[in-house]
Amino acid sequence: MCQEDKNGGGIRHVGRQIHILSHQLKRRKMMCQKGEEGLTVTQRSVLNHILLASMMHDVFQRDIEREFEIRRSTATGILQLLEKKGLVSRECVPQDARLKKIVPTEKAAAMRESMIQHIMETETILAEGIPPADYEICVRVLKQMSENLTRKEQQ
Repeated sequence: MCQEDKNGGGIRHVGRQIHILSHQLKRRKMMCQKGEEGLTVTQRSVLNHILLASMMHDVFQRDIEREFEIRRSTATGILQLLEKKGLVSRECVPQDARLKKIVPTEKAAAMRESMIQHIMETETILAEGIPPADYEICVRVLKQMSENLTRKEQQ
């Protein structure tokens, strides 16, 4: 739903603004992480997620599918490429030989610190000049918008 901009700027398209912000974040990620194995933004995002999440718990392909809201075939392709580039491996878990956890290799783990630094810098830039209460509202609203779209897709 489009809403009128109260500042006289015509119609405000929230989706368009989110799209613009998304592209800015992708450009920033590409500029700050050049030379990291020639990965696309999506592949790099998946690798970043694996690097962070694997510090706290085992990561499985279904976790990637849920986190990025991608199909199994898409996740399989991304993970196969990351494996081919020597950034992740799949290891059997003792309780179920069919289940394979995704583990970052030493090569990928070496990228972890710079990746965390980049995320922290980006989050700081995003929050500049925004009161903490407003920032928290923004995060809540963005999550709700995502949930709204997900619910609509499932109907």
